[in-house]
Amino acid sequence: MALADTYIGEDAVLTYARAQSARTGIRAIGPSGGAALRLLAAALDAKAVVEIGTGTGVSGVYLLRGMRPDGVLTTVDSEPVRQQYAREAYLAAGFAANRARFIPGRARDVLPRLADGQYDLVFCDGDPADSGFHLTEAMRLLRPRGVVCFEGVFQEGRLAEPELDDPQTRAVRDLVADIREQGDSLLPALLPVSDGLLCAVKR
Repeated sequence: MALADTYIGEDAVLTYARAQSARTGIRAIGPSGGAALRLLAAALDAKAVVEIGTGTGVSGVYLLRGMRPDGVLTTVDSEPVRQQYAREAYLAAGFAANRARFIPGRARDVLPRLADGQYDLVFCDGDPADSGFHLTEAMRLLRPRGVVCFEGVFQEGRLAEPELDDPQTRAVRDLVADIREQGDSLLPALLPVSDGLLCAVKR
């Protein structure tokens, strides 16, 4: 894991955004997970991406660096202050202001307002307790062959501890099982990067 996190390396923009994340007390996706997001966005030639959980811009910078030059990242977060940090990170990374659409608010309120079947990738890094809702909305938002990704599914090791049955861990376990069992509609893979990145292609 350490080698995966240092393989690509992070520039000053990502280092600053990651420091802001630590300062505000939120966990950002690790470098290996960010590199995987960038890779997926590039492989999809993604033009439209939804991000649930803006944070301070770490994951958004990775996504934008993989997306096509005219792509737009729609990013949702309940904390406008965090989105301001992300806005600064995107500008520092050289992205024009129109490359990101910031929507403040709860995902449960915002996602239903987004258009069906118009997105190439949906990245979910919101409240794990809402994972089931995020998956349902992602299936609606994605175009055929689009990809949904969930960050943090290892739950810092809690997912592999069967005796742990708190609501958050249970919700993530249900998500992992639900995605695996949707063989007719989803093609999944659980990637051992960052704190576990669960991805699936919409068939």
